[in-house]
Amino acid sequence: MNNSIILKLSSWGTKQRFGFYVTSLGMVVMLTWAGLYKTTVPGANGITPLVTNSPLLSWHFKWFGAYLGSSLIGATEITCALLIAIGLFKAQAGVIGAFIGVVIFSLTSSMLLSTPNILTHVKGVAYLDDLGLFLFKDIISLGASFYLLSYFGKQVIDNRKKSE
Repeated sequence: MNNSIILKLSSWGTKQRFGFYVTSLGMVVMLTWAGLYKTTVPGANGITPLVTNSPLLSWHFKWFGAYLGSSLIGATEITCALLIAIGLFKAQAGVIGAFIGVVIFSLTSSMLLSTPNILTHVKGVAYLDDLGLFLFKDIISLGASFYLLSYFGKQVIDNRKKSE
């Protein structure tokens, strides 16, 4: 494939907003699914070691307990997903949803530093284990949230300029 074909495909994909739609819908599905799972007993049990070891969130389970605390986290994720979905039609809702995503994934990304035993060693080389990789995906989700925040924010600004 030569560069001109790749550039034409890139330009066409940008005009169709494929990256935006894939990112938005991917975040909506992931946040909804994860949020609903956190309202279950296995979901609450799964995040308990992450939350209790986090200096930023350990208070949450002390105040609410593991099951209500997990359900509140899940409700926050579902709210974020709904606002991003609404943002596809009303950009201001997307700004709020994406900002919530930035907060969520900033907190959960920090758990990479506070969760013990997330490394496994193979022949003297340290690798993230399953839990470490699970947490690492939140760095990607943090980037996606920042992308959506800037995208929705630009739409809001452009809409305001049009209405002036």
